Amino acid sequence: MNRTIKARHHRIAVAAVASLLVLTACGSEDDDNEPSGTESSASESSDTGSSEPAPAAGEGELSDGALTFGSLLPETGSLAFLGPPEFAGVDLAVQDINAAGGVLGADVEHVRGDSGDADSGIAPAETDELIAAGSDVIVGAASSGVSFTVIDQIFDAGKIMFSPANTSTDFDTGDYAQPDLYFRTAPSDILQGAVMANLLIEDGKSNVAILARQDAYGQTLAQEIATNLENAGSAVAATVFYGENAQTFDAQVEEIANAGGDALVLVGFEETATIVPQLITAGAGPQDLDTYFVDGNTADYSADSDPSLPPGTLEGVKGTIPGADTAGDFQDRLLELNPELTSFAYAGESYDAVVTSALATIVAGTDEGEAVAAVLPDTTTGGTKCASFEECLPMAEAGEDFDYDGVSGPIELGETGSPTAASIGIYEYDAENRNAAIDYIAGEI
Repeated sequence: MNRTIKARHHRIAVAAVASLLVLTACGSEDDDNEPSGTESSASESSDTGSSEPAPAAGEGELSDGALTFGSLLPETGSLAFLGPPEFAGVDLAVQDINAAGGVLGADVEHVRGDSGDADSGIAPAETDELIAAGSDVIVGAASSGVSFTVIDQIFDAGKIMFSPANTSTDFDTGDYAQPDLYFRTAPSDILQGAVMANLLIEDGKSNVAILARQDAYGQTLAQEIATNLENAGSAVAATVFYGENAQTFDAQVEEIANAGGDALVLVGFEETATIVPQLITAGAGPQDLDTYFVDGNTADYSADSDPSLPPGTLEGVKGTIPGADTAGDFQDRLLELNPELTSFAYAGESYDAVVTSALATIVAGTDEGEAVAAVLPDTTTGGTKCASFEECLPMAEAGEDFDYDGVSGPIELGETGSPTAASIGIYEYDAENRNAAIDYIAGEI
């Protein structure tokens, strides 16, 4: 079943089970899977064997005529489970673009970098490597917190930053609330918060407890969920935060267990695998209290995953992940690139970040960042609909008005570089602690 949510200026109309509710809106792949001749690591690409030293970040030419994508995605860290599908999405897009003839008469290239997470702090150095390797578009980071550590660095180099997974509302406010070099294909937490609240209401929950990371991601999403619930007439039993670097969660778990809620939303990353057993011990685990995850922790926790949980632990737990259905041909093609994929989260968004950037480069006639950024939103709005790089290519080359609708959904990039329309998937865990989609909701922000 597919449903629709509309959100505008923090007012959201959500279809509930029987009536209309008005809410106020709130790892790495194997190198053997690389497409031949299109990908390398940042260090490999910057070490060309030439006698000329590689340019320092920001010192190279703003346009060299060859479109290069640098991926700054999580091979390590707390979001490493998102890395494989995101890298696969970039790889597949590069493969499709080159099969159709490339961009501006040349094949596009992919240089891979590891974003790590906010704790590892490796993203700035990796970004320097990607820029020195000639990257025109940095695809990443996945984590909003990591993106904020490198966004100015990328801007200063005149390069485009295009995240497939950032959801923080901060990218649409303050210093970044104007046209610039930042784009994303994932919707902000305004939409995910509305979808989660509506899911809870549809499931009959009226007194919800929220346990979340105390960082930009956790605090924002928790607030969006709570605001939506309260404006729909539901109660929030408790909103409890834990430190993003916390090693123990005893006090927070006890507070949740004593809150008397009829459901729990856990907003976290890989620490979820540590928190859930403590919730079970306190009598507030998924078998005691209906539990819901979000995109940051809706991972595979089966026996052959790391981290993992005992079989049956998460059976019936539901979660939300931005993105359209990746089943069918697109999923099959991703598996051809990486047969070990167990999650497809943000693969479509990664793919579409590459395709839209390539189409914008053709329209601009150059790979220079500001020129590409100026036309990039127009590749996703208005004009004749097209659904692949190959289909859009003749229109882009002819200077015709076209509208790319991607594998991640309609995209529709707005003036701040964020999508104004997107899809959110609803997932549910089985007895093996693996999740599968049970619904998709299309929404407008």
